[in-house]
Amino acid sequence: MSSRSRIPGIVTTDHVFRVPLDHGAPGGESIEVYAREVVAAGREHDELPWLVYLQGGPGGKANRPTGRDGWLDRALDDYRVLLLDQRGTGRSTPANRQTLARRGDARQQAEYLAHFRADSIVRDAELIRRQLLGEDGEWSLLGQSFGGFCTLTYLSLAPEHLREAFVTGGLAGLRRSADEVYRAAYPRVARKNAGHYARFPQDVAAVRRIAAHLVERPAALPGGGTLTVQAFQALGILLGGGSGSCVLHYLLEEAWVEGADGPELSDTFLAGAQSHLSFAQNPLYAVLHESIYGQRSVDAGATDWAAERVRKEFPGFDAEAALAGDGPVLLTGEMIHPWMFETDPALRPLRETAQLLAERTDWPDLYDLPRLASNQVPVYAAVYHDDMYVDTAHSLETADAVAGTRVWVTNEWEHDGVRTSGRTVLDRLIRMARGEV
Repeated sequence: MSSRSRIPGIVTTDHVFRVPLDHGAPGGESIEVYAREVVAAGREHDELPWLVYLQGGPGGKANRPTGRDGWLDRALDDYRVLLLDQRGTGRSTPANRQTLARRGDARQQAEYLAHFRADSIVRDAELIRRQLLGEDGEWSLLGQSFGGFCTLTYLSLAPEHLREAFVTGGLAGLRRSADEVYRAAYPRVARKNAGHYARFPQDVAAVRRIAAHLVERPAALPGGGTLTVQAFQALGILLGGGSGSCVLHYLLEEAWVEGADGPELSDTFLAGAQSHLSFAQNPLYAVLHESIYGQRSVDAGATDWAAERVRKEFPGFDAEAALAGDGPVLLTGEMIHPWMFETDPALRPLRETAQLLAERTDWPDLYDLPRLASNQVPVYAAVYHDDMYVDTAHSLETADAVAGTRVWVTNEWEHDGVRTSGRTVLDRLIRMARGEV
């Protein structure tokens, strides 16, 4: 099924595919996967190579184009682009508190969601490739963040029909456990805090004041959630984006109003905090986040809320201890904690499901190291120096392990550089592929 739309500068075509829930049992239950084909206006009938965009996440739908903007503008110079809503997201068969409730109890929900990792996403893409391009058709990949993790899985499972792969901020540690990932992450997040407080020194007092208030009186959010001090600290996820430090600062500026009984947190602040903290639009990000690191050969145990456990090794992130002194309260980053399934209404019904996934010990491997070591698909990767979300050292370690990988290390952009740089980051990688850099 497909339909076509015209937006200034581009022509889009909708595609919906039926894919097996479990690719190991193709005759069983099936789900839908949606993809949007985008081509430059006037080039609809040209023979163009395909570029598949694999979104970050997990649990994020592909971007919705409004024209020839940003990286898409550069891609459309050379490619026909396919924006894939990975299974469970966007217009693909959704997986959230509403739809999962129909699947039965938490154990049944967890078994269902165990099929929503990178290996299944790659097999979906391969089925789609065959339907759109034929058995021998080939295309290129652009993997942003978690989409880069999926790209490495694609190179491990089905590289035969890939022309090239571009990765932005997404070279995962191939044999790094969840514990190792977060053990490396907390010091990076602390550095981002230091950078923010150096840029906006007045925010040291602003954050301390809000944190002290929330320790005593957690606040109700407009959507029914609860802003605890730990949830407030989670706003530090903003510090990994190009404009995130400024966004956080401006949010803090409007934190207080003078109410009938004295100062209170403003509706403006609470609504802004909710917009950054709620998982209503991407619940799989929380439910499946640590499972993206689960591999049988890496860690025989469960991921078991690694971010929460490892946090105890970094007492600087203890807000109440910080408030007992006179130093800054550190905000956290891209970490998922079990208490989020209490404070967020979109996650509360999935609490037991998430717990079962955290306890799971039989995750299959996502990367084939021998195959990656002999990889023949050209890979061009942007690695951001001190990326808050993906460890730079782990990324360079992976680049060394994947044959044919060329890396551009830059401190000009943050993790979201492919989006915030306009055409720049993708253009650099394409010029590397063309031998122009």
